[in-house]
Amino acid sequence: MTSKTKNILLLVGFIIAIILCYNLAFSKTFIVKSTYDKLLKEESFYKDAPKTLSVLKQKEHYYDSLLTKYRLNEGSIQNTLLKTINEFAIENNLKVISFLKPHYFTDQDLIIKSYQFILEGDYNSIINFVYQLEQKTKFGEIINVHFDKKKNFRTGRDYLQAQVILKSIG
Repeated sequence: MTSKTKNILLLVGFIIAIILCYNLAFSKTFIVKSTYDKLLKEESFYKDAPKTLSVLKQKEHYYDSLLTKYRLNEGSIQNTLLKTINEFAIENNLKVISFLKPHYFTDQDLIIKSYQFILEGDYNSIINFVYQLEQKTKFGEIINVHFDKKKNFRTGRDYLQAQVILKSIG
């Protein structure tokens, strides 16, 4: 046997030995290592569970306080919105002429509601109401305010009406 043949046999034997070692030992070691890493992650998750629970309880209290602050805790949003509109109207000498039922439509799996109502009163009170409604109560965003100057032919007086459309997501 020549040295060239011996070298080829040695190389083939070495490759076969590497393949056997991988199949019999290394592959099982890699599987055990990945299982060990997964178990370490689960252990850290379970160690942090009480801490996570307390953080979630704090968030729950915070969100409940937000709902109370923005008057979203009682009944449906429509009823709460109507109650808020009526309270502000009484305080600022406005009249609620109409409050239509909400219009629902979906856009990319989101349910969007639009509420339409008509107020009557002076310009500054209506603008103040629109500001308060959008910035202080967080019902949604005002997407349209349309002012109409109308005349009462019985009394001969002019009055201002505002049609407001509020968009709410959810």
